[in-house]
Amino acid sequence: MRLLIISHTEHYKKTDGTIVGWSPTVNEINHLASHFESITHVAMLHSGIAPKSSAAYSHDNIHFVALPVLGGASIFSKLKSILYIPKVISMVRKSIRNADAFQLRTPTGIGVYLIPYLTWFSQKKGWYKYAGNWNQERPPLGYRLQRWLLKNQSRTVTINGAWPNQPKHCLTFENPCLTEDDLTKGKTVISQKQLEDKLYFCYVGRLETPKGVGRIIEAFNSLTEIQKSSLGDVHLVGDGKEKAKFELKAQSSDINFKFHGYLNREAVFDIYKRSHFFLMPTSASEGFPKVIAEASNYGCIPIVSDVSAIAQYVKDDDMILKEEKLNRKEDRAINKAMRAEALGDMQGFEAYNKEIRATQLKLIEIDFDKRAKAVTAGVAADSAEAKKRKDAMDTAATNMKAKYGDAGL
Repeated sequence: MRLLIISHTEHYKKTDGTIVGWSPTVNEINHLASHFESITHVAMLHSGIAPKSSAAYSHDNIHFVALPVLGGASIFSKLKSILYIPKVISMVRKSIRNADAFQLRTPTGIGVYLIPYLTWFSQKKGWYKYAGNWNQERPPLGYRLQRWLLKNQSRTVTINGAWPNQPKHCLTFENPCLTEDDLTKGKTVISQKQLEDKLYFCYVGRLETPKGVGRIIEAFNSLTEIQKSSLGDVHLVGDGKEKAKFELKAQSSDINFKFHGYLNREAVFDIYKRSHFFLMPTSASEGFPKVIAEASNYGCIPIVSDVSAIAQYVKDDDMILKEEKLNRKEDRAINKAMRAEALGDMQGFEAYNKEIRATQLKLIEIDFDKRAKAVTAGVAADSAEAKKRKDAMDTAATNMKAKYGDAGL
């Protein structure tokens, strides 16, 4: 079976001609490769030097088709996006002719017109992945339109979290990010992790105000001198247009903030292993950020916002930051972190691939008129996988409580 994936994932061409892309998406596709005869990824090819967070495809049956770079907030960018609609649709139409099924990754600027195009003009089997906040109350107009379009069509949509009145064709899927080897290494790290004289914190993501980077700096600056004496490094991994502003803000602090820029997967995991807590006081639109699962896998406890599906996994109320009390709650959570330990475990690629096999491939391989029956079977399979993960996490929590007491939870 030949799969076509369409996304806005950033790709770059290295000096040796190798195509690399944003590693979370590339790794996900690499782990799908063994389930398909071929995978063609239609996505945007940027100029310039690839960031360290990029990765290469690891299978010969994965092919890349370059889209023009589109998107942006300026009037020129929006006009360019409109003018390129016929070209993008033409490239997708050409690619889908050689595919048996497709996956469109949303929300994205090109999704505004590709969802209607694929829904109304393509008879190929396929599914949509919505990686944003499915339950966002006031999403941007483009996101709101895409979510409405996805709710009002018949193909499967995979989403983050489980929500009231969720349509039957919308299946709850976790974001895959961990290999079986990662999970095994994570258990070893957790078993050996100790509360040291100093506590270490980290953040991984875009360095921008909506992600809460400024709030992180302000929260640490509000600590007492005694609390600061127990604080080690605060690692900030990532980049963005506001990086220089945050670096300047951190310079006036007596906290040891370390700005790393983008790092490759192994380097990020090394920071998780050395850190005790992961910070993401975001107010941006999120689905379920993979970095939370990655950090938790290495015993790096999340202090995160109550956005989208995040609170469905992070249960400690003091570690969930409500938007209306974000600054005060972050101070409280960091204060608690200065005196408590907790450990976590999350989702891996193997469980994700099982869900794909149990739902998406089954949907693709059957006749169109049997879709409703297959969706029911897919939901049941998805629920079984979710129960296995919940049982595993409950067991881990029991073990943590036995070892560390209630403070560990």
